[in-house]
Amino acid sequence: MPIALDAMGGDNAPDEIVAGAVRAVREHGISIVLVGAPRPLAEALSQHDATTEIPIVRAEEALAMDEGALASLRRPRSSIAVACHLVRRGDACAVVSAGSTAGIVATGKLRLRGQPGVLRPAIAVALPTRPTPTVLLDAGANAEVKPEMLVQFAHLGAAYAETALGIESPRVGLLTIGSEPEKGNKLVKRAHELLSAAPGLDFAGNIEGHDLLTGTVNVIVTDGFTGNVALKTMEGSVRYAFSELRETINESRTARVGGLLQRRRIRELYRRLDPEVHGGAVLLGLNGTVVIAHGASQAKGVSAACVLAATLAQEGVVNRIGERLASAPRPHRLWGHPRVIPSPVTPTHGTVSGDPQT
Repeated sequence: MPIALDAMGGDNAPDEIVAGAVRAVREHGISIVLVGAPRPLAEALSQHDATTEIPIVRAEEALAMDEGALASLRRPRSSIAVACHLVRRGDACAVVSAGSTAGIVATGKLRLRGQPGVLRPAIAVALPTRPTPTVLLDAGANAEVKPEMLVQFAHLGAAYAETALGIESPRVGLLTIGSEPEKGNKLVKRAHELLSAAPGLDFAGNIEGHDLLTGTVNVIVTDGFTGNVALKTMEGSVRYAFSELRETINESRTARVGGLLQRRRIRELYRRLDPEVHGGAVLLGLNGTVVIAHGASQAKGVSAACVLAATLAQEGVVNRIGERLASAPRPHRLWGHPRVIPSPVTPTHGTVSGDPQT
């Protein structure tokens, strides 16, 4: 099945989105269907002589980059909504969009629904650590969370690390202001208690902001507000560092010669830290694969996002997450106090009240 690509989402839509789709089809052999207004998409495809290579699914509406979650209700026939509907109907295996993150999250939850037992979906980002990437979540889907949600985020991130990154028994860390268990606010302290007692997780304890790129753990768990601030701070720091490096190299003839001698290593480092190379973020916890590309993605970033979506769909990340959550204790709240109820040993029959599908 093809990837449903939201061709109207993003700062550079539709031209760069279409260029990225053509690149993914021709260089990686990925099947893609463009979702959006037919006329501008046909014109963009004709510039690449690809009108017969990539089909178009009509969607006259589109979410603007400054529109929030409510736009998913106001525009039920938007390009991202139609793309999600294709996945739900079984006509596509994954969704890729560079549009409004809030709109993508809200539309995904509305159209694809959460997997059984998932309290909230979370955005996962692969940080460029060595020897393997580190998964950071939540990176912006949930500004306010509860401790039991962070435990679920840990399971989502562990399943993603196992499926997409090939990491066996990923180690999980909780992002806070100190490595000691008593450091942090009430949310983090309670989450530390739950994570320490959670079966099926290799919890390594608390980590701090300077551990984001050290590879100390394989999965970093935090709330969406903190995760988004940390991610954008890191991206800005990388851009600043390369800007300063470029100016330093151009300051003198000796520096320029040294830069030429190290050109290969500098390019490798830049490529490893370039967000567009990694394909964007993944919205985990839904009944479908959703990849969120950077809003300013060029053709290279869109192509990488399509490759990531195809890989996740092929590896069955949704099923892997479902299997992990089915074997994990389910969070439950009674009289305002969180406690954990183990999942039944044998599956129950029929529909359970409170299930997202009811």
